[in-house]
Amino acid sequence: MANGVTPQDLATALRVLAMDAVEHAGAGHPGMPMGMADIAVALWHGHLRHNPADPSWPDRDRFVLSNGHGSLLLYNLLHLSGYGVSIDDLRSTRRFGSRTPGHPEYGLTPGVETTTGPLGQGLANAVGMALAERLLATEFNRPGHAIVDHYTYVFVGDGCLMEGISHEVCSLAGALGLGKLIILYDDNGVSIDGPVSGWFADDTPRRFEAYGWQVFGGVDGHDIAAVSAAIAAARQEAARPSLICCKTLIGKGSATMAGSKDCHGAPLGAAEVARSREALGWPHPPFVIPPGIGAAWSAAESGKALQADWTRRFAAYAAAFPAEAAEFQRRMRGDLPAGFPAIAAHLVQAMAAAAKPWSGRQASQEAVARLAPHLPELIGGSADLSVSTMAVWPAAKPVSAEGGGNFVCYGVREFGMAAIMNGMLCHGGFRPFAGTYLVFSDYARNALRMAALMGLGAIYVLTHDSIAVGGDGPTHQPAEHLAALRLIPNLDLWRPCDGVETAVAWSVALEQRTTPTVLALSRQAMPAKSRNPVQLLEIRRGGYVLSAEQGRLAAILIATGSEVDLALAAQAALQEQGLHVRVVSMPSTRSFDQQDAAWKQQVLPPGPPRLAIEAGVSDYWRKYVGLDGDVLGVDGFGHSAPPDELFRHFGLTLEAVTAAVRRLAGV
Repeated sequence: MANGVTPQDLATALRVLAMDAVEHAGAGHPGMPMGMADIAVALWHGHLRHNPADPSWPDRDRFVLSNGHGSLLLYNLLHLSGYGVSIDDLRSTRRFGSRTPGHPEYGLTPGVETTTGPLGQGLANAVGMALAERLLATEFNRPGHAIVDHYTYVFVGDGCLMEGISHEVCSLAGALGLGKLIILYDDNGVSIDGPVSGWFADDTPRRFEAYGWQVFGGVDGHDIAAVSAAIAAARQEAARPSLICCKTLIGKGSATMAGSKDCHGAPLGAAEVARSREALGWPHPPFVIPPGIGAAWSAAESGKALQADWTRRFAAYAAAFPAEAAEFQRRMRGDLPAGFPAIAAHLVQAMAAAAKPWSGRQASQEAVARLAPHLPELIGGSADLSVSTMAVWPAAKPVSAEGGGNFVCYGVREFGMAAIMNGMLCHGGFRPFAGTYLVFSDYARNALRMAALMGLGAIYVLTHDSIAVGGDGPTHQPAEHLAALRLIPNLDLWRPCDGVETAVAWSVALEQRTTPTVLALSRQAMPAKSRNPVQLLEIRRGGYVLSAEQGRLAAILIATGSEVDLALAAQAALQEQGLHVRVVSMPSTRSFDQQDAAWKQQVLPPGPPRLAIEAGVSDYWRKYVGLDGDVLGVDGFGHSAPPDELFRHFGLTLEAVTAAVRRLAGV
């Protein structure tokens, strides 16, 4: 290496910066960055194709630090290789407003491909990235024109592999043959609680071999050449993902604490840092990198050359296939087709004209069938229940190990499914949606939260949205799920009452690039509702007057989903009794809450008492009905019984609604 700089010098720089930054912050995880420093040199200095000047270059290799508590390893790599992460950013790690927070965060730090806080999810995101690469390559590459040709590399630790999601996604990655996915496993045998041998006795190599992976076992994680050779060999395998098991010493480079849990999640202490500097032969002050080592680490010139070569090749591709090149660029930007507003409007009009008594899941399937031909980036999926959720549509083509497709059969892997979707969105080029039962959103909830946190426009088709599931009983009947999902910041939940609202919900979901959307859909059929052209436009506001009162307003009924039919029936019955009520359909509380005060007051004027009706826990609706209003809901876990019996049991009946209105109106 030039100027007398050795690969070990590069690793030492990573180790010392990690010690310095954690010590300066007074908190952090130095053990993993120090232990994986040699592995990082092998990958980042020998194989990773990236350009620090353009972190969004489409054909860059993706790197995911799944063991995200070791964030300083990634921040140090980004700084040293030339990304926009300064030495001052390293000094400010874990500070408010810092670009170097305690875990890598997507969209905040250049070069961070996904947020990796909860262990295992970064690995799952990486599976999604590798899947996106494979599908895009199948769709866009042409003989002699490989414009999509990159690898996805993942660093994982024991914690990532203990989490159940690792089984879900690695099993699927093996079945799909994602040969450009390469994991480097930091097998240091230590977690915060100490040596893991007492609670993590898996034979990890054999586990991954059983998944159908190529496995490199027993690699010395501190032998840079050996790790590099394993990476090179992994890159030669096209049909299987690869796991490289690197045996390491946590905190490698620490004078007296290496190998101990004490260096996992706390500063080493000033005295130990000083001893370690001396042991490493590093005489430089904190946060100082000698110019020679800094120059050796820089990827500015190599990255520029790599991207320039790709740009030249893409220009040749564009000359030969101009339509495909333009489509690829649109897809990677995340833009909808130019004519999408007209496509969405036509969908809504078609659903209104059909006027069918669709269930929510049927209406969703119809919407997807109409949208998919216009949106090649749309890729569906389901956690084994595609026939029941109707997430699959007639023209869908399953994704397999043999080639492309636009529908992923995830198997019974709700959590992995949602996290893989996040990875596909981070990669770019696709708008994924996937389905399961609403009650099973509990399995996937943390990945839904991560989509909202990262600002990813994932779409979840969650069906069987109430006790109307019936005979399957309380394990399959959602109660608190609607409210719980609505409480996630930046997640939009739509619970439509018919095919038209479902079409609008789909249109809004696709337009929301930085907000994930839950479509909570009924199992049972719901009659089509009559609306005028103005009302069709008002649905997008999340809450609107579906059926106005005919005289002095005695009460306002607010309902969602199938319970809108109950509200309309109660309105008719009360009209015969001389009481005039308004029916407000509120398919999206988030969208309604974002409206201006004038609209909210127009829909929910002050004065008349309000009654909310939804087959879910009642507390969420108190903010709309106030202390003087009431809520009819399901404050329990359901029973195994026909739907009609359950609705009677929980008081979601015409008689209960009319009685509640009369009580609120004081008559």
